[in-house]
Amino acid sequence: MSAGAAPIDTQGLRGKLTPDAPLAKLVWFKAGGAADWLFEPADRADLELFLQRLGGRLPLMALGLGSNLIVRDGGVAGVVIKLGKPFAGIDVEDGHVLSCGAGAHGILVASTARDAGIAGTEFMRGIPGTVGGFVRMNGGAYGREVADVLIDCDVVMPDGALVNLAAADLHYSYRHSQLPEGAVVVGARFQGQPGDPAEIGAKMDAIGDARENSQPLRTRTGGSTFKNPPGQKAWELVDAAGCRGLRLGGAQVSEKHTNFLINVDDATSADIEALGEEVKRRVHAHSGVELEWEIQRVGRQQDRS
Repeated sequence: MSAGAAPIDTQGLRGKLTPDAPLAKLVWFKAGGAADWLFEPADRADLELFLQRLGGRLPLMALGLGSNLIVRDGGVAGVVIKLGKPFAGIDVEDGHVLSCGAGAHGILVASTARDAGIAGTEFMRGIPGTVGGFVRMNGGAYGREVADVLIDCDVVMPDGALVNLAAADLHYSYRHSQLPEGAVVVGARFQGQPGDPAEIGAKMDAIGDARENSQPLRTRTGGSTFKNPPGQKAWELVDAAGCRGLRLGGAQVSEKHTNFLINVDDATSADIEALGEEVKRRVHAHSGVELEWEIQRVGRQQDRS
């Protein structure tokens, strides 16, 4: 789909605005369509100016590492905001606090905390994403989640206003927040505790080893596909329903970890999403449990006319 002329006056903007921007290369599944517009702001002020001028006229979506995301083959309407290196900084503050840009990777947050003798964020070593994404989704791993450590976050609203939201304002639940649609997280502060760097590093190594041994890390995947139902493990339900290795088109349920879908043979996003829906159907038929998607699915279905 051609996006046409720029949706706003671009004079004075320092970031990069790209029409019909392919997104497949930016997401882990390496599948999906293009964004009508992709904006990569130079810094927070640039993002604020862009959104002020846009004035909420188009849908907005922030994109981090693209690790827990299906971009449908028809692409994404409106504007996708990609936060790059200018948003990836991490500062250590008094009181064992980490102040992080939304573009910082989870492993970098955990490593910075380790080097500063700050415990409590080791679990972020196991989250394949950026601060912005796991603040929005209450990301978690290995018994901990963002809700356990978040103090507050800075968010640019769709009208360009910068607001600071306390953790309580996000009303966190399992892999979910009530952050407004189109709001872009630009930074967050996490509360840690004093710790021994060697012990922190050992915990991080154990998390890394556990991921290596149990997950298909070097594949085109989207991470955990379904939320764990209360008191149950999604992967066990998928396995019990006979879905290990199940294929649909170019997509497959991982043989190594059944809560991961993988792109094994140039799968379309339609293949991947349809496989997930088939897994949900089989699990419900086998156990009566209705699995919920953890992976975000965004964009338009491919127009096949």
